[in-house]
Amino acid sequence: MKKEIICTVCPIGCHILAEGTKEEITSIEGYTCNRGKEYGTREFLHPVRILTSTVKVDGEDRLVPVRSDRPIPKELLMDCMAVIRRTVVKAPVSTYDIIIPDVCGCGANIVATGCA
Repeated sequence: MKKEIICTVCPIGCHILAEGTKEEITSIEGYTCNRGKEYGTREFLHPVRILTSTVKVDGEDRLVPVRSDRPIPKELLMDCMAVIRRTVVKAPVSTYDIIIPDVCGCGANIVATGCA
């Protein structure tokens, strides 16, 4: 399997080409620094993302912004979004309150990034 990855470690945005299987990389090229090589390796073998969204506040029209407190495996993002979509919180909510602990069993908490 081949995958082109645009590195986001620095503003250069190197186009990294990685090749291998789901378990190992057989070749990686296009990076200009070791941080880029590490990023490309992680992104090829186990891509993760910080998840940002909003959650409904009970009895109000507004939403509370939330995000994951650590990266979530990319394959779980849609499952996590389904949980977030069903979640309704009661005011008051403060910044950094844990809204959903251990979302989808991935070890990441969904925390408030605003107040309600």
